[in-house]
Amino acid sequence: MNQAHLITLRDFEDGCPVPTEALGRLYRADAETLPHLVADIPQRTRAQLAVFLYGRTHTRELGVRVAATCEAALLMQTAGTLGEVIYAQSRDGYMQPTYGEDRRPSKGAISLAGSRKARDQHA
Repeated sequence: MNQAHLITLRDFEDGCPVPTEALGRLYRADAETLPHLVADIPQRTRAQLAVFLYGRTHTRELGVRVAATCEAALLMQTAGTLGEVIYAQSRDGYMQPTYGEDRRPSKGAISLAGSRKARDQHA
C-alpha cells in the first residue's frame, strides 16, 4: 500500500543553495514580490537556486521565475544546456506540462474515409 508523502521544507535541505527559511519565503511569494526577495541573493547562488528548483517537478515554475532574474551566461555556466533551456523558458513564459491529460482532438481532424470531393473524382 502506497502512502502519500507530504512535501515539507525539510525535503529541500539536501542541496538547496539557500537556507530553508529563505526558500519558504520564495515559495509563498507572489510574482510581484519574488524579484525583490531574490535581489539580495548573490547572482551565482540565485542561478544555482533556479536550477535546483527547476529540477523538482513541483517547484519547476518557481525555478523558471527565479531564472528570470538571472543572466543567461551565469545560468549556462551553472547548468550548461539545462541552464540555457531554463533561461529561454524564463523569457518565453513557462507552460506547465500536461503529461497527456489534455487529449481533445485538434480542429483539423483527419478522416480515414477521405473527402467527398476526392471520392467523387475517383468514381
